[in-house]
Amino acid sequence: MTLQTFLFFPFTSKFILHLNMQVASCFLLSSSEPDWVSVTLGVFVCQGCSLIHRSIESLSQVKSVLQDTFEDKEVEFITSMGNEAAKAKYEQLAPPFYHRPSHTDCRILREQWIRAKYERQEFIHIEKQEPYSAGYREGFLWKRGRDNGQFLSRKFILSERERALKYFNKHDAREPKAIMRIETLNATFQPAKIGNPCGLQITYLRDNSTRNIFVYHEDSKEMVDWFTAIRAARFHYQKVAFPGANDEDLVPRLTRNFMKEGFMEKTGPRHTEGFKKRWFTMDDRRLMYFKDPLDAYARGEVFIGSKENRYTVVAGLPPSIQGYHWKYGITIGTPDRKFLFACETEAEQKDWIAAFQRVVNRPMMPQEYAVEAYFKHKP
Repeated sequence: MTLQTFLFFPFTSKFILHLNMQVASCFLLSSSEPDWVSVTLGVFVCQGCSLIHRSIESLSQVKSVLQDTFEDKEVEFITSMGNEAAKAKYEQLAPPFYHRPSHTDCRILREQWIRAKYERQEFIHIEKQEPYSAGYREGFLWKRGRDNGQFLSRKFILSERERALKYFNKHDAREPKAIMRIETLNATFQPAKIGNPCGLQITYLRDNSTRNIFVYHEDSKEMVDWFTAIRAARFHYQKVAFPGANDEDLVPRLTRNFMKEGFMEKTGPRHTEGFKKRWFTMDDRRLMYFKDPLDAYARGEVFIGSKENRYTVVAGLPPSIQGYHWKYGITIGTPDRKFLFACETEAEQKDWIAAFQRVVNRPMMPQEYAVEAYFKHKP
């Protein structure tokens, strides 16, 4: 029989899912209804997650709630388990710093979450978390060269005790090529930009300017373990830096995805120069622009404060402006000057304005005033 028949056909699938396990929402919080179920794990999943479950044949057998037939023992198991009971079992020792992916995250984050939870059972057996929770990690990653763009094997060391991530140009080198302080470290998966499904972009501040490093590893578990180790180091650093903060307050600060990226045109401070195409990255209140998306350093950075501090975002360009090729303009006003940009399409213009408005509408934190002051006096 179908699972729907068992659950009093012809009720809707939404009712079925509600009837099962006090809400059978997909673990990855998909916007779509979880119309699939793993009959071996007893959990409901969305279509995107069902594809990952199907790819791990030894772990999970997936069926459609609405179209497939179920044996009586399968129905009994599903109704006895469900998502809430499975979460209590398989996530009981999940550390707060382990990233719980959403349906918008890249595939390897979603796949490794599923494998860590069900296949390796890392959140049941805490000793299996050692690769990313020991406070020290050493290994080799493929790193993109700053000048030639080639990926070469480089040794990396992450040390919570030293509060730093370091990499070495030679395997036997005594001194690191770069030292990245944990307090300014960020990591975000960028498979499309880097051209590798395991591509990770690491950023840190050097002399208060952003530096990018692009790395990957052939093994997706290895790459996610590095990502998680960085989050663990950041978590333990912030526990010391903010002793009164709750875990729920600290976790969003561990790593972050960029608010918006893409090409726009820009002109110079006098607004008389011709517009040039540049790659822009919106990282919280820092708007950075690069000649190439994989550049190590930004050509420039713009601080975007709040509307209470006289920062504004409007569509369009001043009528006297010339020299742009793309016609969908954006003007960002700051207390000191105006920045002019142009987008290729109206949709891109709207997306960028929405990203800028989210930042401008958010009041500035006390520590952000120091960053703003640095930008004003930047040489």
